[in-house]
Amino acid sequence: MAIESKLHRLPRRRRHSAHPLQRLLNYGHKYQRQIWQAIGASILNKVFDLAPPALIGIAVDVVIKQKDSIIAQLGVKDISWQFAILSFLTVVTWMLESFFEYRYKLLWRNLGQNIQHNLRLDAYKHLQELELAYFEERSTGGLMSILSDDVNQLERFLDVGANDIVQVITTILIIGSAFFILAPSVAWMAMLPMPLILAGSVAFQKLLAPRYADVREKVGLLNGRLSNNLSGITTIKSFTSEDYEAARVESESDAYRVSNAKAIALSAAYIPIIRMLILAAFTVLLILGGMEAVAGRLAVGAYSSLVFLVQLLLWPLTRLGDTFDLYQRAMASTNRVMDLLDTPIAIHPGNINLPIDLVRGIVEFQNVTFAYQDRQPVIKNLSLEIPAGNTIAIVGSTGSGKSTLVKLLLRFYEVQQGKITVDGVSLQSLNLRDLRRCIGLVSQDVFLFHGTVAENIAYGTFDATNEDIIMAAKVGEADDFIMRLPQGYETIVGERGQKLSGGQRQRIAIARAVLKNPPILILDEATSAVDNETEAAIQRSLERITVNRTTIAIAHRLSTIRNADCIYVMEHGQLVESGTHEQLLEKAGVYSSLWRVQSGLK
Repeated sequence: MAIESKLHRLPRRRRHSAHPLQRLLNYGHKYQRQIWQAIGASILNKVFDLAPPALIGIAVDVVIKQKDSIIAQLGVKDISWQFAILSFLTVVTWMLESFFEYRYKLLWRNLGQNIQHNLRLDAYKHLQELELAYFEERSTGGLMSILSDDVNQLERFLDVGANDIVQVITTILIIGSAFFILAPSVAWMAMLPMPLILAGSVAFQKLLAPRYADVREKVGLLNGRLSNNLSGITTIKSFTSEDYEAARVESESDAYRVSNAKAIALSAAYIPIIRMLILAAFTVLLILGGMEAVAGRLAVGAYSSLVFLVQLLLWPLTRLGDTFDLYQRAMASTNRVMDLLDTPIAIHPGNINLPIDLVRGIVEFQNVTFAYQDRQPVIKNLSLEIPAGNTIAIVGSTGSGKSTLVKLLLRFYEVQQGKITVDGVSLQSLNLRDLRRCIGLVSQDVFLFHGTVAENIAYGTFDATNEDIIMAAKVGEADDFIMRLPQGYETIVGERGQKLSGGQRQRIAIARAVLKNPPILILDEATSAVDNETEAAIQRSLERITVNRTTIAIAHRLSTIRNADCIYVMEHGQLVESGTHEQLLEKAGVYSSLWRVQSGLK
């Protein structure tokens, strides 16, 4: 059953058809106050930035008309006082321009940082809630590209591009108005290239959009390749395939370079074309406006201001190329991030609380059927009841569905038919976090985080004391080898625990489960990849921690589960045998055959 937030309630097609800027604005509605403050600072900065040409025109007017100048008409006839007023206005203008430049940079950059931080956090939190099938269909590098590079693209746009757009619009409105007020007869000269520039900008935007979407896709593939290769560096070295992998990375990187080159080729043409339009408008205004001034139909001061203003009006438009470049990159990234946030969560969180201290540990599979996407069923109409406090074992050949039962019990996947219950309550009804808190998993593939031994043992039980950690390590037969490490419990284990052996990682995983103290314990091939001595140590610790605890042990090594209360044999997703070790040997069936092979009997 899918659970969706308010955003998810919209039909998926409708959400995805929305413009990426609209999707970003919908997300950033909580930043409205900061956005308006940043826009206001950008506008005021541009207003005071445009003031000096007007002051220059007034200064020219004072020099030429003197006691008949604009300032003189306000009652100040003395030339010295007129220049004093001009100097004062100049100082105030520059100070205010500098102040609002500081403000808009502070506001836009902090806005970019805040949205970047929260968007990445929201995307990561949402990603954590998605089912495992989502991750199996996507590369880690591709997801990293969304969480890192795509989110960073939005920050770059907010740092620079948003302010540029606001200030260009402000410039057009203010200077366009000034032209029509001061010299309506020549205003059309400055305005003439504007429609062409805007039409060209829209055309460039439409052409750039698919190219930058392709760039984001290519960088995702490249990051996926790099992440995959770094994770598999041991395999690459052992098969001496460095040259082969370098060639594959080169191919992905070259595809990214070519994709970027196509976008750059188009975006680079924007500014030169705009320059030619600006040149034409400036030249026409310079000649015709000058002739109007000579003829006395245009004041010299106004002409001086217009010459400066037309540059201030048109030259900022050359930056629109870079702005649109940032904008299109940001919009391509926005779509990818928002698509992730819009992915519906397929795992229902449940609404029945399960206090861990009240869990008895009765587990029941009732006519369960499950198939991975586009595959045949792995589990077929399986029923199984595990009494509280019992240790049961599940054995069978590879691919028989043993580990899938674990994934279903932890609700990494949802059953498609039938149901699974804990203490008589369906898993779908139980609070998902409560369910997983009451289950401890010790897997064959132990994942340790980069950090200390103590931190890895306490993972999931973050309030554990040092005494609790050491006690858990002793129960897990890990204390002896930990104390022999260079810094003991403070030894850094490396990424994925690569500084430790497989057996050491396994014992830390057991200590982690001991510290969690769950009422239900799952041992998924917990001793399959260790030597005999380590297996014996692990077996001793398991015998202690399984007492009075519902335990499900999945194993290939039958010697590790011979003392289980009941052993179930699976073949092709179905239970074919069950009983104690002795009972199964007497049946002379599948289990008996497996036992003879492993014990060397014929």
